[in-house]
Amino acid sequence: MSATAAPLRVALALAAAGVPVLPLRAGKVPFGNCRTCKDNACGGRPNMKTAGPCQCPAPCHAWAAATVDPHVLTSPLWAAVWREAVAVAYHPGGAGLTVVDLDNAAAVAWARATLPATRTVATTRGEHWIYQGAMPSSNAVRPGVDIKSLTQYARWLGPGTGRMAVLPAAVRALVVKEDTTPGRRGVASSLPTRAPWNRSVATGCRHTERYVRTGLERGLALVRARAESGAGSQAFGVARFLAAQHTACPGPCGLAAIGEEITAAAVSVGVPEAYARRAVANGLAAAVERAA
Repeated sequence: MSATAAPLRVALALAAAGVPVLPLRAGKVPFGNCRTCKDNACGGRPNMKTAGPCQCPAPCHAWAAATVDPHVLTSPLWAAVWREAVAVAYHPGGAGLTVVDLDNAAAVAWARATLPATRTVATTRGEHWIYQGAMPSSNAVRPGVDIKSLTQYARWLGPGTGRMAVLPAAVRALVVKEDTTPGRRGVASSLPTRAPWNRSVATGCRHTERYVRTGLERGLALVRARAESGAGSQAFGVARFLAAQHTACPGPCGLAAIGEEITAAAVSVGVPEAYARRAVANGLAAAVERAA
């Protein structure tokens, strides 16, 4: 259904398909709370991040008011706001979805190089990539990228194109908090010295040792360059890219050793070891998932 159709008509069609919806006013933002709910004085709704007792029948609390109930959507309290609405929003998490909001061309390029293809919807400045599966929401997980799911809304811009994929580990990894600021007396954690990758651990690899080492060193340099922030996410991307180079090898290729080197590089710039290991493991696994 077109995003330019009458907002209430669009909302009812989405609700009938099981997608919780809410109206947006001028500026494409939710309507403000009623007097009782203003400043969250009511305690908030039960489905909010901090659960509260509010059962207000008005469309208060933004995404938390999203509903699939046609009786609510057409009730007198909602009818008044629909007359002023300029667009429709939906609650991705309530529909079991996650929207990766890519705000500019650079973010779109990153997604195309990093994430599995899925249904996409064009936006004013970028794209929405929609996956099956819900997860925590988080803004600015990397430059120009927001995750909209359990505690955010997304503007309805049409059904999009492409087949919707299952929410991958690569997206879930983006919202894991990391501390990438090195401490004054060293990094947040440190790893013991480990043997670097070499041919002895890659007896089934189809690449030359020089090829692998060159790519690995370039990847490690990218991780170490993120000394202020983003080293964990960069480690995920490097692990995923390098592992993807070996999906056609008869194996073994020594990916575990490669992963240890990437982990050590992330830890060296302040990423906590547990987060670095998780990011690298997810990156290696994502390459396998995409090749399957």
